[in-house]
Amino acid sequence: MSDTPKFEVIDRRKFKAEEEEQQSAQRAAEAPAVPDPPSAGPQLVVNGSKQEAAAPESAHDEANGAGLPPAPTAEESHEQKNAYEASAQRLEDLLRAQNPGMGPQPAITFEHLVQQFYVSAMIQMGAGAQDGQRPRVDIVGARTTIDLLGVLAEKTRGNLTEVETRTLDSVLFEVRMAFLELTSMISVQAMQPPQGPPPGKR
Repeated sequence: MSDTPKFEVIDRRKFKAEEEEQQSAQRAAEAPAVPDPPSAGPQLVVNGSKQEAAAPESAHDEANGAGLPPAPTAEESHEQKNAYEASAQRLEDLLRAQNPGMGPQPAITFEHLVQQFYVSAMIQMGAGAQDGQRPRVDIVGARTTIDLLGVLAEKTRGNLTEVETRTLDSVLFEVRMAFLELTSMISVQAMQPPQGPPPGKR
């Protein structure tokens, strides 16, 4: 009889799989119930039942609203407006206390808005420079300001008084004409050949 020990091979994989199944079943029994994942989008609860909110009207509207904070409620807007007006009134009272001769500030109107755009565009096109100083021109900024005036005219069409419409149309015509003149001058200067260095003294 041989003294060589006999070995018995046991397949541990079978026992390992059974052990993992038992542990998994035990964990599932001990874990708290997990609610079903909510469907995409906000939910509206009416009479204790969930109803899906209406889907966006189009993919375009969804793309435009992506990343924007929710709009304030009417109550929030009203409270903020009242707080703003009260703060502005306190500021005006402080200014009047320091300058007794100062009268009340005029109410801001649509004409003030148009005038603000006009002044900005003209300054960007070099107006208002002091005598002897070279005007600083921001032609790209001027174009943006003029385009904003165009957007304002487009979005307010049919909602302005006759005087407001005439003021906006006149200002838009004037700043566009100034822009055309300035860009024409820039084009002429760009087309001129570069000048050589001045001749040296002999």
